[in-house]
Amino acid sequence: MSKAIVFDKITKEFAGTKRAAVREVSLDVLEGHLVVLLGPSGCGKTTLLKMVNRLYEPTSGKILIDGTEVHGLKLTDLRRRIGYVIQQVGLFPHMRIDRNVEVVPRMLGWDKARREQRTSELLELVGLPPEEYRKRFPGQLSGGQQQRVGLARALAANPSIMLMDEPFAAIDNITRTRLQDELLRIQQTVRKTILFVTHDVEEAIKLADEIVIMKEGRVIQYDTPLNILSHPADEFVATLTGAHDVLRRLSLQTVATLMQPWRGEFNSTTSKVSPNTDLREALGLLLGSQSADLAVVNEEGQPIGRLTLEAIRHSTQAEEPAKVMLKADS
Repeated sequence: MSKAIVFDKITKEFAGTKRAAVREVSLDVLEGHLVVLLGPSGCGKTTLLKMVNRLYEPTSGKILIDGTEVHGLKLTDLRRRIGYVIQQVGLFPHMRIDRNVEVVPRMLGWDKARREQRTSELLELVGLPPEEYRKRFPGQLSGGQQQRVGLARALAANPSIMLMDEPFAAIDNITRTRLQDELLRIQQTVRKTILFVTHDVEEAIKLADEIVIMKEGRVIQYDTPLNILSHPADEFVATLTGAHDVLRRLSLQTVATLMQPWRGEFNSTTSKVSPNTDLREALGLLLGSQSADLAVVNEEGQPIGRLTLEAIRHSTQAEEPAKVMLKADS
């Protein structure tokens, strides 16, 4: 799989500060992956994000987009090929929703029919029926609906890369969960390369293909959510992510990973589970049924294996070498 974004020894220093906001960061973001930048306030995650579309310029090092150094592209061309979604949404209040979505396509000279078709496609994609929402103004929408429009606008010119800076932070928990689910659904459809900044661990674990853990401008660990929770690089990472929480780790693994060959009787009273069910939910079913195992069944309801309580217990104690993707210092 190709590298969509490459950070090569990136450092950013702001005048009047004693410590660099970002220090010697080197990492690769694979095409089509959703990578979350996670860490406490002031760790450098937003600064790193904003250097991709040159809202900030690095003090040293370089950033490559699809193999081209960002300074080798015209600034306007660079930003048009990168979608950008922020916490404040930034919709134009005096413009209707369709005009907000069409901002970049208009700049690119798309004709009216193409713009209208693209707007309809995107409003459908983000769960806002175009016949109902395209002629409304931002002030007539809820905060969650405005964020959906912001996401549609960022996708309008079909950018290969999306930058998302705490886009759901100012929204209530119920709406936030719905938007996270919506983003995952959209990502399964369009497979963009996404850099997503958050300070919320649950959000990072839910959304990320990989997580970048940052502290004081440095990358401490870069890996999959499961590997980070199973093998944190240090106590800071363990504490930040709640790596000692066994149930959190189980929520990232499916029944299929621990499935054993089916043995025994199978009837209508047998407790059943799908191979795609996460182990945390499966554990709850096991404890609730007071059974030693569950039948793992296919879509037709036929047994294809079994899951035992002993297998789950053993998996929480197993130790495997960590697969660390970090290129630079840790």
